[in-house]
Amino acid sequence: MPKIETSEKLFYGLLGKTLTDSQLEDILPVAKAELDGHEDDLLKIELNDTNRPDLWSAAGIARLLKSYWGIEAPLYDFCSTSSETFDHEGREVHVHSSVSAVRPYSIAFAAQGHKIDEHDLEALIQSQEKLCTSFGRKRKTIAMGIYRSSMIKYPVHYKGVDPDTTSFVPLGMSENLSLREICTQHPKGKEYGPIVADSPLYPYITDDNGEALSFPPVINSARIGAVEIGDEELFIELSGTDLHDMLLAANIMACDMSDLGFEILPVKVIYPEETPFGKEITVPFYFQEPASCSLQLVHKTLGEKMTGEQAVAALKKMGIYAIYSDGNIYATVPEFRNDFLHPADLVEDIMIGYGLGNFEPEMPQDFTVGRLTPAEELGRKVKDIMVGLGFQEMVYNYLGSRREYATNMEVDGKQYISIANPMSENYEMVRPSIIPSLMESESVSAHAPFPHNIFEVGKVAFLDDSDNSGTVTRNNLGFLSSDSVMGFNEVSSLVNTLMYFLDKEYALASLEEDNRFIEGRCAAIMLDEAKVGVFGEIHPKVLENWGSDMPTVACEIDLDMVLAN
Repeated sequence: MPKIETSEKLFYGLLGKTLTDSQLEDILPVAKAELDGHEDDLLKIELNDTNRPDLWSAAGIARLLKSYWGIEAPLYDFCSTSSETFDHEGREVHVHSSVSAVRPYSIAFAAQGHKIDEHDLEALIQSQEKLCTSFGRKRKTIAMGIYRSSMIKYPVHYKGVDPDTTSFVPLGMSENLSLREICTQHPKGKEYGPIVADSPLYPYITDDNGEALSFPPVINSARIGAVEIGDEELFIELSGTDLHDMLLAANIMACDMSDLGFEILPVKVIYPEETPFGKEITVPFYFQEPASCSLQLVHKTLGEKMTGEQAVAALKKMGIYAIYSDGNIYATVPEFRNDFLHPADLVEDIMIGYGLGNFEPEMPQDFTVGRLTPAEELGRKVKDIMVGLGFQEMVYNYLGSRREYATNMEVDGKQYISIANPMSENYEMVRPSIIPSLMESESVSAHAPFPHNIFEVGKVAFLDDSDNSGTVTRNNLGFLSSDSVMGFNEVSSLVNTLMYFLDKEYALASLEEDNRFIEGRCAAIMLDEAKVGVFGEIHPKVLENWGSDMPTVACEIDLDMVLAN
C-alpha cells in the first residue's frame, strides 16, 4: 500500500489546525488511511486504497479531511474542457510525430506565485515519485518532470531523437552525456533507461531555443530541470503511453500545487494526430464523467433508510457536489478523481461521508456453529490411517514444471492446466496429480535407509469441459513406497487396509493404458462402479526419468469421490 511522509508544519498548515496523534488516528480512516508513525516533525501515513492517487499526498489528505469537517471544498477553476479552453498566453507544447513509436504523449501545465520552501519541495518530489512509480508503473506509463519555467522559451518541443548524437548535462552530473551514455552511466539511466532502450529514437524535450529540459522517462537536465528552494515559476511536464492516466495525474498535481498556494497556468498541447481527447488539449483538462446511483441502491447496500438530502450531504462531506432528483443521486466528479466505475463506488462515498458511527449496530439474526467440512474430516482421518501404516506426511507446491508433471511421468499432459505467463519453468503447470511430487522426493532420497514410505493429502487440478470454469479441483490422497521387495501385492495390501479403516467396500478393475505403471501390474479402484483411484508398480522408464533405480509402487485416490460414494 502507498505510504507518504510529510512534515507537521506542511500538513497541519494545509489542514488549518493541529491535531494530536490520537485525533489524527481517529479521523484518517475517512481517507482510508492510518498513522504509521510520528518521529520528530515527520508524520508517516499509510494509505489503504490503491485507486485514489489523489490521496497520495499531504495536500490530498488535507483536502478530504477539510471537506469532511464541512469546510467548503476549493473551486479549481483552471481546468479546461473539450468545449471550453483558457488563454494559454503562448505556453505551448508541440508533440512531434517522431516520438509516436516510443512514448507518444506529452502534456504540461505551469505554476507561479508561490516561493518554494524546503517542505514544499519535498512534497512536490514525493508527489512526483508516487504518481510516477505507483500510479505510472515505475515510469512506464507516466513520467513527470518539474522545471524552472522562467528559463523556458515557448513552445516546448517533445520529439524522438538519435540517442548517440543527442546530448546534454543530466541532473546530478557536470559532464555532457549522450542519451545512450546516460542509460549506462547515470544511476537513473541504469534504473529507467531500459524502458526506452530498445527504441531506435529516444524521447527528448527541449524549449524553442534547443535548451534541454529532459530525457523522459529517465532524467531532467542539470540546468532547467534543477528546481531549487526559492523558485516560484514552475513548468510541470508529463510524458507516457496512457493519455487518460496522464491527464488525471496532471489534474492531481495541479490541485495539490494550488492548495500549496500556486496559481495554475494552462498550457496548450498540440499533437500531430488526433488523440482520444482531440488534436489540441489545454492542460489541466477536465475529462471526468458524471456519476449517479439510485437511492434504492443506497438503501439496499447500506441497510440504512437515509433520505436523498442526507445522501447528498454525505457526498458533500467527501468533496463531491451532487443533487437528488426523482429517486436518483447525480454527482459531479472532482477533477482529481477517476475512480467511479460503478454506482456502488458512489454508494461507498455516501457511506463514508454519512459516518460509519451513524449506522445502528444490529445483532445477527442467524447463528451457525463452526465445524469441519466433511472433506476436511475425511482428509484428517486418512492422514491418521497413513501415519498408522508407517508413512511420513509430505507437503508440496501446487505449481511445477511440465518436465515434472508430464515428461518424466511419460504422459502427454493434454488435460493439464498450463500457466499463460509463467515466471519460470518451475511454475508453468498446475499440479494434476500427487504422484509426480512424491517421485520428486524419492529421486533425491537414495541416500536414506529403505523402505521409503511417504504420502500427501492435497489438492490437484486439471481441465474438465463439463465444469463451467473448464477446470476442476479435487482433494486427493497420494502415497508411495520404495524398497527392493515392493510390488503389486504390497501396494494392494496397503489399499485394502486403507479401505477397511474407511469402511468402504471396493473392487479392483483392470487399468486402461497408463504409462506411469507397468502394464499388468496396476489396477483401478472402484466404488459402486465409479473409478476413484489407481495404484501399481511404477514403470522402469518413469523411474529412469527421475533418476531412481529402486522398485517403487504408488497409489492415488480421489477423496472427494470416496466421500460421494
